[in-house]
Amino acid sequence: MIKIAPSILSADFANLERDIKKVEEYGADMIHVDVMDGLFVPNITIGAPVVRSIRKCTGLILDVHLMIENPDKHIEDFVKAGSDIITIHQEATKHLHRTVQSIKKHGIKCGVAINPATSLTELDWIIEDVDMVLIMTVNPGFGGQSYIESMTDKVRDLKKIIDKKGLDIDIEVDGGVSLDNVKMLSDAGANVFVSGSSIFNSKDMEKTMKDFKMLT
Repeated sequence: MIKIAPSILSADFANLERDIKKVEEYGADMIHVDVMDGLFVPNITIGAPVVRSIRKCTGLILDVHLMIENPDKHIEDFVKAGSDIITIHQEATKHLHRTVQSIKKHGIKCGVAINPATSLTELDWIIEDVDMVLIMTVNPGFGGQSYIESMTDKVRDLKKIIDKKGLDIDIEVDGGVSLDNVKMLSDAGANVFVSGSSIFNSKDMEKTMKDFKMLT
């Protein structure tokens, strides 16, 4: 199933509820929340209190992407804040399987993200335990970056792995996703599309959301 997950990283934080309500009205399936700590990635964004506030103003799935070091220390806070999916980076935790299990024991879904330079082989012994794999299509840390073209093949290869194993796992893509490449990514096998600036910075947000749905 195709899902559009607008990233609030590009929303107007002074009017965050307004922007979330807009994309909800225009057909968003999820709200993507980028959590950055200034350590794992160079930028700093928000924490669990903001997620808790977002939870109060939308019934959409909260897709919380932890770009932080030592995510284990903060999982319970983000669960209590109202996350529906928590995605952690393979590169950010020493004991990935333990971290995945600690998320799932709370009764929510778990995703694993990998950076552009990380091989899919790093998922070999964990892929059957997760609900979603997030392929970063830019280097994480900032919004508005250009899509890395070679990631299309990575998405395609991941789809082959999932199909071969007979798994029911979402493939999410995040970074430089726009109307120019969303069909290509959909054809490669992705089904969850994170887009920030292309949606929130568009002159006609409603039309852009409809175009995303149509192209996928």
